[in-house]
Amino acid sequence: MLLVIDVGNTNITLGIFKAEELVASFRMTTKTPRTSDEYGITICNLLNSRNVAVNEIEAVIMASVVPGIMHSLKNSIIKYLNKTPFEIGTGTKTGIKIVTPNPKEIGADRIVDAVAAYEIYGGPLIVIDFGTATTYDLISEDASFLAGITSPGIRICADALWNETAKLPEIEIKKPASILAKETISSMQAGLVYGYIGQTEYIVKKIIEESGIQNMKVIATGGLGKIIADATDVIQIYDPTLTLKGLRIIYNKCKGK
Repeated sequence: MLLVIDVGNTNITLGIFKAEELVASFRMTTKTPRTSDEYGITICNLLNSRNVAVNEIEAVIMASVVPGIMHSLKNSIIKYLNKTPFEIGTGTKTGIKIVTPNPKEIGADRIVDAVAAYEIYGGPLIVIDFGTATTYDLISEDASFLAGITSPGIRICADALWNETAKLPEIEIKKPASILAKETISSMQAGLVYGYIGQTEYIVKKIIEESGIQNMKVIATGGLGKIIADATDVIQIYDPTLTLKGLRIIYNKCKGK
């Protein structure tokens, strides 16, 4: 079995693959400081909860946008799973050609998403990841990473709304039945969600317009992405496990499987 780990700004997402099948996935918070022992025990307990023995994990691959936790996390894998994790970085064989001026600036998570979307759905395409930040990445028909747009994630927008105002409460992020809100909570939900739908549709439209590339697929992923994907026709496919699938694909590319 292959253990894949995606270290994001908000969550650490783990997946277990048996061949090409994702048989289990888990989430941990990223912002909680942990020692290597705490990471190791937590990961072992998560595996045990799905009846997966530690010795069944044959390899581990990781992608991270949070360098500060990687020392403890990598050491936990070595100590508790007895495996040296493969970490995606500059020079990793992915099949995606980065043609932007500084390829090192492109986050590992964006590359992983691009690999998965291209390999599974084909190009040209736009990959949208509704994470802590929302990213829009343009991948050409020949697997070139042409451009990327980054905006504040919907949860960042929500946090700013209730943290920077004296009387607005913390709310559940969901799409209200109508944009014509009648009270405070649905008013905030309408502004957040309908506003984000509008942002998504406009950015996708501008990417197509300025690139001149027609017939692009638009693939979305990320925790809150389903709320947006269900409310707009510009997104064709919502794939919540896209990043985990990308990690498996890259592992197989690098190991020649």
